[in-house]
Amino acid sequence: MANPNVPRCMSTQHPDNVSVPFFAENPQLSGDDEIKEAYFALAHLNCDEQMWDCEGKEVDSFVVKKLLTTYESFFQQHRIGEDVRLTLRVPNPAVEKTEAKILLETLESIPRSFDAAKLFYNDDKPPIYEVILPMASTADSVNRVYHYYRHFVSGKSGQAISKGDITIAKWIGEFKPESINVIPLFEDKEHLLSAGEVTKAYLSGKDVEYQRVMLARSDPAINYGQVSAVLLNKIALQRLKAVEEKTSVPIYPIIGAGSAPFRGNLRPETVDLILKGYARAHTFTIQSAFKYDHQPKDALDAINKIRSAPKRQPITVDEQACLKVIEKYSAAYRNAVTHLAPLINEVAAFVPARRKRKLHIGLFGYSRELKGISLPRAISFTAALYSLGLPPEILGLQALTARDVDVIVSNNYANFHYDLGCALKYFNEESLSLLPKKLHPAIGLVHGDVEKDLAHLSFSSEILKAIRQKKTSKVPDLVVRAGQRRGFLG
Repeated sequence: MANPNVPRCMSTQHPDNVSVPFFAENPQLSGDDEIKEAYFALAHLNCDEQMWDCEGKEVDSFVVKKLLTTYESFFQQHRIGEDVRLTLRVPNPAVEKTEAKILLETLESIPRSFDAAKLFYNDDKPPIYEVILPMASTADSVNRVYHYYRHFVSGKSGQAISKGDITIAKWIGEFKPESINVIPLFEDKEHLLSAGEVTKAYLSGKDVEYQRVMLARSDPAINYGQVSAVLLNKIALQRLKAVEEKTSVPIYPIIGAGSAPFRGNLRPETVDLILKGYARAHTFTIQSAFKYDHQPKDALDAINKIRSAPKRQPITVDEQACLKVIEKYSAAYRNAVTHLAPLINEVAAFVPARRKRKLHIGLFGYSRELKGISLPRAISFTAALYSLGLPPEILGLQALTARDVDVIVSNNYANFHYDLGCALKYFNEESLSLLPKKLHPAIGLVHGDVEKDLAHLSFSSEILKAIRQKKTSKVPDLVVRAGQRRGFLG
């Protein structure tokens, strides 16, 4: 049974924006700026959810209290936890060892948020009851978060402080809610393909109204290329639907799409295409470029369109055909990225930071296949290649045959030619000199002529020249100006 209250538009803190928000005190958002951002997204852009990222920064245990006290009128009319949601993204202790204990701090903050909301609303409805676990790999990894909260956060209410003494609840009050929902975020090929199995195993023995699952779009693109990322998402969505049918538990998938075609191509002007292309998805991320690199009215209209859009009939994905394409295409893509890695890292250093945080390491850094090659996070990675006039969407295309494109990609990735056309507007042929001829993408095979953005072409030529001559003082400004032409940083 469908739950109409599950959000459709999740505002996130992904820093892919070129423009600085009007409410920001400096170009890098932090602290109270992110409180203002959450209010702006919920109250003025009509998003129905804000992701609050607890990775790579100090945990703000008082975000709910700050929102309620600073924007009292709005939140009296739009209840946190019902009309709008605040969903915490926590570190994964299995991968982010240095951030591991931040998970515990974050979970401990949930009852404090409950107490703040109880004073504000005068009832016992929790404002926060879901967390997102990134880089989910097994049902056990998701269950640990679920059970830790039940046993060691809310579960300590009934424990005596010492033998014969009063309980913790009698001493300092109850810990509510009693349980939380955990949203697994699947980010690499292996775990996107097993998302259905992991979700099914996690649901075993639980009496839940529904389950949300998040599928990454950016990290799979970095690891396996644009085409592979889309096809992996489509397969995962199809397999999650099968789990929903077997378990009778409604599953509401979240797609983590950014504005660059490489990271999802979700912009105000592409909403119809995205809704059609991801017909099985329920929630879409509204990242920073969507919010700040477009006119507010355009962003608002697009968000309203997503929120009111009816479910569409999805096309069945040919999984075996897709997996064959992924295998050979991703190998060609990774060869190109391996060759370009030093240059990508060099240019990424000139990409301006838009958040005061240390984001978790890119999955490429863990890859044994690439012999330890490390790359910047998705936004800086994408911005670096676009700045060089070499959109990452075109890397690896030489591995595809005409049959792959016509039969496989077009049938399973309906927006392929459109996405590629968007990227090719910023392609500078000079950038091909950065790659050996055998790694040159076969653009003519997959797309005809595209009208180039001449201003962007000029910026990328200047950047290429500056990098070659090692005269890089103007590169940061050129990177920003090129991003302004695209309407996204990376």
